[in-house]
Amino acid sequence: MDHLTILYRGPLASCDYDCPYCPFAKRRDTPEQLRADRAALERFTAWVAGCGHPVSVLFTPWGEGLVRSWYRRALVELSLLPHVERVAIQTNLSHRVGWTDDADRSRLALWATYHPGQVPYERFLGRCRELDERGVRFSVGIVGQPEHLDAARRLRADLPSGVYLWVNAAEGRTYTDAEAADWTALDPLFGHSRRAHPSRGLPCRTGDSVVSVDGDGTVRRCHFVPDVLGNLYDGSFRAALRPRPCPLAVCDCHIGYVHLEPLGLYDVFAGGVLERIPAR
Repeated sequence: MDHLTILYRGPLASCDYDCPYCPFAKRRDTPEQLRADRAALERFTAWVAGCGHPVSVLFTPWGEGLVRSWYRRALVELSLLPHVERVAIQTNLSHRVGWTDDADRSRLALWATYHPGQVPYERFLGRCRELDERGVRFSVGIVGQPEHLDAARRLRADLPSGVYLWVNAAEGRTYTDAEAADWTALDPLFGHSRRAHPSRGLPCRTGDSVVSVDGDGTVRRCHFVPDVLGNLYDGSFRAALRPRPCPLAVCDCHIGYVHLEPLGLYDVFAGGVLERIPAR
């Protein structure tokens, strides 16, 4: 196998934030649930370590992973493996970032989201500046709610100029051209998020060179198509890997549509597909 990209989402569902616009159902994990998540992640990390071919991993937890020691450890360990080209995680950046000093920062990356009202602005900005000083690759984003526009403008002005600020269209929201222009002034790529992408029948890398894996090792083509391709740990998924069209009418999430081949976003984000960093 030339290269496999894996979107991993274990059972972790607890988060230290309670954003009113978040589409994910949050809960407070019990100690037993946390132990199960840790065991699942350690099993996955061990598989990646021994898989024997190039791989990249994006952790997309329902909750916040970096407040848990096992996620920080997994990112460090995977970044140090020569066959892991990139390991990244979606995070609210609420945890301290000193742990990144132990990682190979040429392979580690963070996809950070700023949630106004959930964290003091200066604390979030300070974490971003720390990452920049440490030489960690990261993107920063915000949900395009009207009440977030001033915060987004402030963040764009204060972030290091080389840090990409992305804007996610709010779930279920329709933007006028004037509203879209405000967000596009901050994120030139906002147009890709503004509207759902018709996808049925279009070629997509998911199910071929990109797969989604859950805590049990169940492999699907992506987070949004429920059909099972097999299991990671018994190797049964490998026989199912092949180019295939998207079966869904539309794709409206970046971690899905970035893999739609006709959109050409692998060129736009060359070298930074998983962490959502465009090529310079």
